[in-house]
Amino acid sequence: MKQIKPKSIALVTGASSGMGKDFAKALLREGMIVYAAARRIEQMDDLKELGAIPVKTDVTKEEDLRALVEMIEKDHGGVDVLINNAGFGSFGAMEDTSIEDARYQFEVNLFGTARLTQLLLPSMRKKAAGKIINLSSMGGKIYTPFGSWYHATKHAMEAWSDCLRLELKEFNIDVVIIEPGIIKTEFAEVLIKPMLERSGDGPYKRMAKSVVKAMGTSYQAGRASEPEVITELILKAVRAKKPKTRYVAGRLARPMMFLRKWLGDNIFDKIVLSIVK
Repeated sequence: MKQIKPKSIALVTGASSGMGKDFAKALLREGMIVYAAARRIEQMDDLKELGAIPVKTDVTKEEDLRALVEMIEKDHGGVDVLINNAGFGSFGAMEDTSIEDARYQFEVNLFGTARLTQLLLPSMRKKAAGKIINLSSMGGKIYTPFGSWYHATKHAMEAWSDCLRLELKEFNIDVVIIEPGIIKTEFAEVLIKPMLERSGDGPYKRMAKSVVKAMGTSYQAGRASEPEVITELILKAVRAKKPKTRYVAGRLARPMMFLRKWLGDNIFDKIVLSIVK
């Protein structure tokens, strides 16, 4: 397997916790220069001690993205590897979720990623080399109740990445999609309270309580996969001379995506509803 070129430049967004932080640590161990971007810069002190360059960045703010890219290009001429990891899950019945909240979900999960990529592409094209690794989800291929806006962003990420891959092929820039399953992160903890605030007392309250119960079961100790399983995929993609277009790992990812692909809508609907009954 091809080794990562020493002192290659990597940028990881959403690096203050969970998978993003683990990605940054792994790339530092590989000898890369790693920029770690996130809103909560105080939670990246450990990365700074390991040699990363933390940058306070809100991917929804144009001025933050421009400042980040200008810093990297001034100091190192651009990036060799961009890991678009920033994102979050906003759950609740579609009817109960404000359009403002839905728009913000897209701003973080898709448009922020797209704008950062736009800003970094000129220097990548100039070098005619690079890798763009986008964190999607098994949720980009399946669907669940109360996840309409989250799943919409991840389905969009899949299509956006596929189109980008074709556009950048002639410039020798790889575009890779990572599709994690259920991973032990802050994901479930962060989304449950807002979901209940939106839908816990209204017409969808029965299903809301069932969804919370199902999430608790899925993410309880010993059931969710460790972030390291996704980090291994990141390293495979970064090291590979010709990476795959997609990498999948994590609890339930492969079986759920298989069922969705081959069983059809009605049967998959029944399977999902049986889990949240």
